[in-house]
Amino acid sequence: MGTVLALSGCAADADNQGQRFGLPEGVTEEAPLIGDLWVGSWVAAFAVGILVWGLILWAMVAYRKRNDELPKQTRFNVPIEFLYTVTPLIVIGVLFYFTVQHQDDILDESEPPDLTVGVIGQQWSWTFNYADEDVYEVGTTTDTPTLYLPVDQTVRFELDSPDVIHSFWVPQFYMKMDVVPGRTNSFQVTPNEEGTFAGKCAELCGAYHARMLFNVEVVSEQEYAARMQELRDEGQTGQIDAPIRGAYAERPAGEGGSEE
Repeated sequence: MGTVLALSGCAADADNQGQRFGLPEGVTEEAPLIGDLWVGSWVAAFAVGILVWGLILWAMVAYRKRNDELPKQTRFNVPIEFLYTVTPLIVIGVLFYFTVQHQDDILDESEPPDLTVGVIGQQWSWTFNYADEDVYEVGTTTDTPTLYLPVDQTVRFELDSPDVIHSFWVPQFYMKMDVVPGRTNSFQVTPNEEGTFAGKCAELCGAYHARMLFNVEVVSEQEYAARMQELRDEGQTGQIDAPIRGAYAERPAGEGGSEE
């Protein structure tokens, strides 16, 4: 319960957070999949907890010491042993089933996305390659980058790291995935609400891990196109390759990508 209270205190929107057991308001089409699993898990945990607490209290009252006579000694009780062996397996099995089912739905990439964004997590900032527009945005430890996404369009994130494991996390997307060196991880989401949302690295990745922040702007299609044109006008065309190691101290010089 302490975790729920902590999450409630950290989230920007507190409306109906109690009903979501501490989760912020989801802003993607996929968010209910994770939200329902989260709430369902808490409901199941409370149900099991209440049952266990009830049995403990009942046993304390029903079998309290009444005199100095030694109670009857029982070496085993097959029904009880069967109950406390099978019941946890049923609970775990149900949670496992729904977890796998929702995970498969969340990670389903069978439908082609509307756009693809290459995400590079480097010590200690983020680079965003807009593959379809052939432009990029580079962040530094002192210049927080902003990721622009059009509302109601499916975006595929392709995650790469040149140095250590990072984790790409937008809390209100209800989605977090590790960024692993030598391996491209990916997932798709469809933002369905315009606004500004905070993103961060959720994996301790070194001395300046706390600076690995970024913003997400979910905007209209027209605003998205305008931002892409701004990046072209600023000369940020092409695609940035993952640097060998370390964050950019400043934006790459010159026009075009493939800077290391």
